[in-house]
Amino acid sequence: MSDKNEQRYVQLMKVASQKIADLQAEIERLKQKEREPIAIVGIGCRLGSADNPEEFWDLLVNGVDDMGEAPEGHHSYLDPYYDPEPGKPGKIYINRAAFLNQSPADFDANFFGISPDEAASLDPQHRLVMEVAWEAFENASLVPEQLAGSQTGVFVGICANDYAWQLAKQDPTATDLYVGSGNAYSPAAGRLSYFFDFTGPCLAVDTGCGSSLAAIHLAVNSLRQGDCNLALAGGVQRYGSPEYWINLCKSGMLSPDGRCKTFDASANGYARGEGCGMIVLKRLSDAQSDGDKILALIRGTAHGQDGRTSGLTVPSGSSQQAVIRRALANAGIKPKQVNYIEAHGTGTSWGDSIEANALGSVFRKREEPLLLGSAKTNIGHLEGASGVAGLIKIVLSLQNE
Repeated sequence: MSDKNEQRYVQLMKVASQKIADLQAEIERLKQKEREPIAIVGIGCRLGSADNPEEFWDLLVNGVDDMGEAPEGHHSYLDPYYDPEPGKPGKIYINRAAFLNQSPADFDANFFGISPDEAASLDPQHRLVMEVAWEAFENASLVPEQLAGSQTGVFVGICANDYAWQLAKQDPTATDLYVGSGNAYSPAAGRLSYFFDFTGPCLAVDTGCGSSLAAIHLAVNSLRQGDCNLALAGGVQRYGSPEYWINLCKSGMLSPDGRCKTFDASANGYARGEGCGMIVLKRLSDAQSDGDKILALIRGTAHGQDGRTSGLTVPSGSSQQAVIRRALANAGIKPKQVNYIEAHGTGTSWGDSIEANALGSVFRKREEPLLLGSAKTNIGHLEGASGVAGLIKIVLSLQNE
């Protein structure tokens, strides 16, 4: 090989090596982007008797048992069906829950540009989501008017339609044109995007008790994929009809004494709770460049299903282990680095034992103790909003260390 050719070869090798290095750097950058931590920059909540995050924290640190009878004038629909003796057909043996303080009638429809007629047909859950979403933006020091037209995503977990049950009992000739949009699941999210003028992804998510966490999982992925630059995510649960109470009592799923006794030998079913929690999310790099107050980071999420078990509502320990391991891998965290778990912990003997065994299988190889907890012992099981309630508990714990 001549000197000239050799020099050209060396030059080409340098160029090729640089291109390879650049490509490797780009691949690493894309990998990092796919796993970029997501910052929680705002929270809003009304959980049981707590009307805001500060009240919820006070409730938690004081060990309040928020279970009680409905506030006067609320939930009178339960009274004719209550009988403390279990097994009575068409009756409920428990009427205690962590009820919200506010009446659905307290909704300020005019503030949200909704007519009185439309508000009357609007599921109270939709009303509550709008109020708490606004409060979450306030908590994040964001001005909603300045977000109009932005690529903001909305993800709402919702799995109850009690108000539709109520309206179905009315004279069909009294049905107005707002009943459909006021009680379908999708407008629980769509109305937020409409009111705030958001153009990003908009999803109402129903995965039962996992609805709010599924919504947050989708929001995290949407931010990482660039589908939106800001996300509002969470869930809501509010009761308004006896049918599902009767069903839960008939199946024996509710605790006769109205308590979620999580991981306790005396656990005998779960207690219900009402509430809504919404969080404001940004990619960490965006939150840092915008100068946002970062309340906590979501480093990894995962989502799965139990598959075939001994029954439709029976969880799978192996599936739970698998989804926990995927979440840890997505976050780049080893099990021994985790020192606290906010568990599902419904207070059902079979559900808690399966969950405890799954957690033990994943986290048992460790030197330091692993702490477990569940907000359900304070505010009951918020079903569609239960996951975000636990997440907000963790955020508040980090903020009040």
